[in-house]
Amino acid sequence: MALLEIHQLTKRFGGLLAVNEVSFQVEPGQIKAVIGPNGAGKTTLFNMISGTFPASSGTVFFKGRGLKGKKPFQVATLGMARTFQNIKMFSGMTALENVMVGRHVLSKAGFTASMFRMPWTWKEEKDIRGKSMELLALLEIEEHAHTDAQSLAFGQQRAVEFARALAVEPSLLLLDEPAAGLNMYETAEVARLITKIRDFGVTVLLVEHDMSLVMDISDEIVVLCFGEKIAEDTPASIQKNQEVIQIYLGEDRPC
Repeated sequence: MALLEIHQLTKRFGGLLAVNEVSFQVEPGQIKAVIGPNGAGKTTLFNMISGTFPASSGTVFFKGRGLKGKKPFQVATLGMARTFQNIKMFSGMTALENVMVGRHVLSKAGFTASMFRMPWTWKEEKDIRGKSMELLALLEIEEHAHTDAQSLAFGQQRAVEFARALAVEPSLLLLDEPAAGLNMYETAEVARLITKIRDFGVTVLLVEHDMSLVMDISDEIVVLCFGEKIAEDTPASIQKNQEVIQIYLGEDRPC
Protein backbone atom coordinates (compact mmCIF):
# COMPACT_ATOMS: atom_id res chain seq x y z
CA MET A 1 0.00 0.00 0.00
CA ALA A 2 1.22 3.50 -0.82
CA LEU A 3 2.26 5.62 2.15
CA LEU A 4 0.76 8.79 0.66
CA GLU A 5 -2.02 8.90 -1.93
CA ILE A 6 -3.17 12.13 -3.55
CA HIS A 7 -6.31 12.03 -5.70
CA GLN A 8 -7.31 14.96 -7.94
CA LEU A 9 -6.16 17.53 -5.40
CA THR A 10 -7.34 21.03 -6.36
CA LYS A 11 -6.93 24.49 -4.80
CA ARG A 12 -8.65 27.68 -5.89
CA PHE A 13 -7.93 31.13 -4.50
CA GLY A 14 -10.92 33.09 -5.76
CA GLY A 15 -10.59 33.04 -9.54
CA LEU A 16 -7.04 31.64 -9.44
CA LEU A 17 -6.68 27.91 -9.98
CA ALA A 18 -3.38 27.21 -8.18
CA VAL A 19 -3.47 23.40 -8.28
CA ASN A 20 -5.70 21.46 -10.66
CA GLU A 21 -6.62 17.81 -10.07
CA VAL A 22 -3.13 16.59 -9.21
CA SER A 23 -2.80 12.87 -8.41
CA PHE A 24 0.20 10.73 -7.48
CA GLN A 25 1.43 8.29 -4.85
CA VAL A 26 4.49 8.05 -2.64
CA GLU A 27 5.68 4.55 -1.80
CA PRO A 28 7.41 3.67 1.48
CA GLY A 29 11.18 4.13 1.28
CA GLN A 30 11.09 6.54 -1.67
CA ILE A 31 12.65 9.91 -2.21
CA LYS A 32 10.12 11.60 -4.48
CA ALA A 33 10.52 15.13 -5.83
CA VAL A 34 8.02 17.69 -7.06
CA ILE A 35 9.48 20.19 -9.52
CA GLY A 36 8.24 22.98 -11.75
CA PRO A 37 8.84 26.67 -12.49
CA ASN A 38 7.93 29.40 -10.00
CA GLY A 39 4.16 29.61 -9.65
CA ALA A 40 3.58 26.03 -10.72
CA GLY A 41 1.73 25.23 -7.48
CA LYS A 42 4.39 23.19 -5.66
CA THR A 43 4.21 24.86 -2.24
CA THR A 44 0.42 25.12 -2.43
CA LEU A 45 0.36 21.36 -3.00
CA PHE A 46 2.55 20.85 0.09
CA ASN A 47 0.30 23.13 2.12
CA MET A 48 -2.75 21.01 1.26
CA ILE A 49 -0.97 17.73 2.00
CA SER A 50 0.24 18.94 5.41
CA GLY A 51 -3.08 20.53 6.42
CA THR A 52 -1.94 24.16 6.23
CA PHE A 53 -4.53 24.90 3.52
CA PRO A 54 -7.81 23.03 3.03
CA ALA A 55 -8.18 21.60 -0.46
CA SER A 56 -10.96 23.00 -2.65
CA SER A 57 -11.55 19.43 -3.83
CA GLY A 58 -9.76 16.11 -3.99
CA THR A 59 -8.44 13.84 -1.27
CA VAL A 60 -5.24 13.05 0.59
CA PHE A 61 -4.74 9.64 2.18
CA PHE A 62 -1.85 8.99 4.53
CA LYS A 63 -1.30 5.39 5.66
CA GLY A 64 -4.73 4.68 4.18
CA ARG A 65 -6.38 7.35 6.34
CA GLY A 66 -8.12 10.41 4.91
CA LEU A 67 -6.72 13.74 6.11
CA LYS A 68 -9.69 15.96 5.28
CA GLY A 69 -10.21 18.52 8.04
CA LYS A 70 -6.99 17.62 9.86
CA LYS A 71 -4.93 20.49 11.28
CA PRO A 72 -1.13 20.52 10.79
CA PHE A 73 -0.45 19.39 14.38
CA GLN A 74 -2.89 16.50 13.94
CA VAL A 75 -1.19 15.48 10.70
CA ALA A 76 2.17 15.62 12.51
CA THR A 77 0.97 13.27 15.26
CA LEU A 78 -0.05 10.78 12.55
CA GLY A 79 3.57 10.62 11.36
CA MET A 80 4.01 13.36 8.74
CA ALA A 81 6.53 16.14 9.36
CA ARG A 82 7.38 19.17 7.26
CA THR A 83 10.07 21.81 6.84
CA PHE A 84 9.75 25.17 5.08
CA GLN A 85 11.83 27.05 2.54
CA ASN A 86 12.80 29.76 5.02
CA ILE A 87 14.67 28.35 7.99
CA LYS A 88 13.20 29.39 11.33
CA MET A 89 15.25 28.78 14.46
CA PHE A 90 13.69 29.66 17.82
CA SER A 91 15.38 32.80 19.10
CA GLY A 92 17.65 32.48 22.14
CA MET A 93 17.58 28.69 22.08
CA THR A 94 20.33 26.18 21.43
CA ALA A 95 20.31 23.66 18.61
CA LEU A 96 19.35 20.95 21.12
CA GLU A 97 16.48 23.02 22.52
CA ASN A 98 15.18 23.66 19.01
CA VAL A 99 15.01 19.91 18.37
CA MET A 100 13.39 19.31 21.75
CA VAL A 101 10.55 21.65 20.78
CA GLY A 102 9.71 19.29 17.93
CA ARG A 103 9.86 16.30 20.24
CA HIS A 104 7.36 17.84 22.65
CA VAL A 105 4.58 17.16 20.13
CA LEU A 106 4.73 13.59 21.41
CA SER A 107 4.80 14.62 25.06
CA LYS A 108 2.10 13.15 27.29
CA ALA A 109 2.65 15.66 30.08
CA GLY A 110 -0.16 18.20 30.32
CA PHE A 111 0.08 21.79 31.51
CA THR A 112 -0.77 21.04 35.13
CA ALA A 113 1.66 18.12 35.49
CA SER A 114 4.46 20.17 33.93
CA MET A 115 3.71 23.24 36.06
CA PHE A 116 3.91 21.24 39.28
CA ARG A 117 6.90 19.24 38.02
CA MET A 118 5.38 15.86 38.76
CA PRO A 119 8.05 13.14 39.10
CA TRP A 120 7.18 11.37 35.84
CA THR A 121 7.54 14.60 33.88
CA TRP A 122 11.26 14.66 34.77
CA LYS A 123 11.74 11.25 33.16
CA GLU A 124 9.84 12.32 30.07
CA GLU A 125 11.96 15.47 29.76
CA LYS A 126 15.13 13.39 30.09
CA ASP A 127 13.90 11.05 27.36
CA ILE A 128 13.08 14.00 25.09
CA ARG A 129 16.56 15.45 25.60
CA GLY A 130 18.22 12.09 24.95
CA LYS A 131 16.26 11.41 21.76
CA SER A 132 16.98 14.93 20.51
CA MET A 133 20.70 14.40 21.03
CA GLU A 134 20.49 11.14 19.06
CA LEU A 135 18.92 13.00 16.14
CA LEU A 136 21.59 15.69 16.20
CA ALA A 137 24.17 12.89 16.13
CA LEU A 138 22.37 11.21 13.21
CA LEU A 139 22.64 14.44 11.23
CA GLU A 140 26.22 14.97 12.37
CA ILE A 141 25.57 18.24 14.18
CA GLU A 142 25.82 17.06 17.81
CA GLU A 143 28.99 19.08 18.47
CA HIS A 144 26.85 22.21 18.14
CA ALA A 145 24.08 20.94 20.43
CA HIS A 146 24.64 23.70 23.00
CA THR A 147 25.32 26.48 20.50
CA ASP A 148 22.76 29.22 19.89
CA ALA A 149 20.97 27.87 16.82
CA GLN A 150 20.72 31.27 15.14
CA SER A 151 24.50 31.66 15.24
CA LEU A 152 25.11 28.47 13.22
CA ALA A 153 26.00 28.50 9.53
CA PHE A 154 23.05 28.27 7.17
CA GLY A 155 23.75 24.66 6.22
CA GLN A 156 24.07 23.69 9.89
CA GLN A 157 20.75 25.35 10.65
CA ARG A 158 19.18 23.25 7.90
CA ALA A 159 20.52 20.10 9.59
CA VAL A 160 19.01 21.27 12.91
CA GLU A 161 15.73 21.87 11.12
CA PHE A 162 15.82 18.32 9.72
CA ALA A 163 16.49 16.96 13.22
CA ARG A 164 13.59 18.98 14.65
CA ALA A 165 11.25 17.54 12.00
CA LEU A 166 12.50 14.01 12.69
CA ALA A 167 11.82 14.52 16.40
CA VAL A 168 8.13 13.70 15.85
CA GLU A 169 9.19 10.26 14.55
CA PRO A 170 7.63 10.71 11.10
CA SER A 171 7.27 8.00 8.52
CA LEU A 172 6.99 10.74 5.84
CA LEU A 173 9.07 13.92 5.74
CA LEU A 174 8.04 16.82 3.47
CA LEU A 175 10.94 19.11 2.55
CA ASP A 176 10.11 22.47 0.94
CA GLU A 177 13.18 23.64 -1.02
CA PRO A 178 15.81 22.26 1.39
CA ALA A 179 18.68 23.68 -0.72
CA ALA A 180 17.28 27.23 -0.83
CA GLY A 181 19.97 29.76 0.04
CA LEU A 182 22.75 27.19 0.26
CA ASN A 183 26.03 27.24 -1.65
CA MET A 184 27.12 24.27 -3.76
CA TYR A 185 29.04 22.62 -0.92
CA GLU A 186 26.16 23.00 1.54
CA THR A 187 23.74 21.71 -1.10
CA ALA A 188 25.84 18.58 -1.60
CA GLU A 189 25.83 18.03 2.16
CA VAL A 190 22.06 18.46 2.34
CA ALA A 191 21.64 15.93 -0.46
CA ARG A 192 23.76 13.46 1.50
CA LEU A 193 21.71 14.06 4.67
CA ILE A 194 18.40 13.56 2.83
CA THR A 195 19.65 10.21 1.55
CA LYS A 196 20.77 9.35 5.07
CA ILE A 197 17.31 10.21 6.40
CA ARG A 198 15.73 7.89 3.84
CA ASP A 199 18.18 5.14 4.78
CA PHE A 200 17.18 5.74 8.42
CA GLY A 201 13.68 4.61 7.43
CA VAL A 202 11.88 7.87 6.66
CA THR A 203 10.19 8.36 3.27
CA VAL A 204 10.88 11.78 1.73
CA LEU A 205 8.77 14.02 -0.51
CA LEU A 206 10.51 17.23 -1.52
CA VAL A 207 9.98 20.37 -3.54
CA GLU A 208 13.23 21.66 -4.99
CA HIS A 209 14.58 23.97 -7.71
CA ASP A 210 18.13 22.62 -7.69
CA MET A 211 17.97 20.11 -10.51
CA SER A 212 21.34 18.53 -9.73
CA LEU A 213 20.14 17.64 -6.24
CA VAL A 214 16.79 16.36 -7.54
CA MET A 215 18.32 14.19 -10.25
CA ASP A 216 20.99 12.79 -7.94
CA ILE A 217 18.80 11.61 -5.05
CA SER A 218 15.22 11.13 -6.33
CA ASP A 219 13.65 7.79 -7.17
CA GLU A 220 10.76 9.48 -8.99
CA ILE A 221 9.88 13.02 -10.02
CA VAL A 222 6.52 14.76 -10.47
CA VAL A 223 6.52 17.82 -12.74
CA LEU A 224 3.92 20.58 -12.31
CA CYS A 225 3.07 23.34 -14.79
CA PHE A 226 0.36 25.94 -14.12
CA GLY A 227 -0.87 23.76 -11.26
CA GLU A 228 -1.26 20.62 -13.37
CA LYS A 229 0.82 17.46 -13.40
CA ILE A 230 2.43 17.09 -16.82
CA ALA A 231 4.87 14.26 -16.07
CA GLU A 232 5.77 11.64 -13.47
CA ASP A 233 8.68 9.29 -14.01
CA THR A 234 12.23 8.37 -13.04
CA PRO A 235 14.95 11.06 -13.20
CA ALA A 236 16.45 9.50 -16.35
CA SER A 237 13.10 9.61 -18.16
CA ILE A 238 12.24 13.10 -16.94
CA GLN A 239 15.52 14.42 -18.36
CA LYS A 240 14.47 13.13 -21.79
CA ASN A 241 10.86 14.33 -21.60
CA GLN A 242 10.43 16.94 -24.35
CA GLU A 243 7.59 18.77 -22.61
CA VAL A 244 9.67 19.12 -19.45
CA ILE A 245 12.68 20.26 -21.47
CA GLN A 246 10.51 22.90 -23.14
CA ILE A 247 9.33 24.20 -19.77
CA TYR A 248 12.85 24.72 -18.46
CA LEU A 249 14.77 25.51 -21.60
CA GLY A 250 12.32 26.59 -24.31
CA GLU A 251 12.15 30.18 -25.51
CA ASP A 252 8.33 30.14 -25.30
CA ARG A 253 7.90 28.53 -21.93
CA PRO A 254 4.35 27.22 -21.41
CA CYS A 255 4.43 28.02 -17.69
